Amino acid sequence: MVYVVMGVSGCGKTSVGRILAKRLAIEFYDADDYHSQENINKMKNFIPLSDEDRIPWLVGLAAHVAQWNMDEGVVLACSALKGKYREILSRDGHEKIVFIYLEGDEKLIRDRIERRKHHFFPSRLLASQLNQLEIPSNAITVNINQTPEEICGEVVEKLASKGLISPMCKSGQ
Repeated sequence: MVYVVMGVSGCGKTSVGRILAKRLAIEFYDADDYHSQENINKMKNFIPLSDEDRIPWLVGLAAHVAQWNMDEGVVLACSALKGKYREILSRDGHEKIVFIYLEGDEKLIRDRIERRKHHFFPSRLLASQLNQLEIPSNAITVNINQTPEEICGEVVEKLASKGLISPMCKSGQ
């Protein structure tokens, strides 16, 4: 199973994803690590990514998702902003991918982006991501107005209640 922790930049995908991967005893990957240097340069220069920029990145990620599903599964932090992006990621195994949407207030997210260091995504681009975001109807949804550990706890509860993880994981074992 691949658990995709999704949402706009600054919502906590990486922090929550790392904690979730540890709880589930599987690997964690960050989709940002798979961006081309060209995409990173655009964002650093306050240029929002277009579909043309994102599609090759997503197709590459989809190949990894297919492989990870054949292995032990992983947690992947990935914005997956649009429905068609999520379709690309899950094209080779819809039943083996779970989207976990981290929703939150724009001000909170902007504050988080402005506080973090050593990340290429500037807060000026947040509006472009919010404009692109198509809120998923079929995802586990958790509000980010809590600590990453509390968010992860809520995610685990919801995954367990849907039978998407072992009840053992629910207690942190």
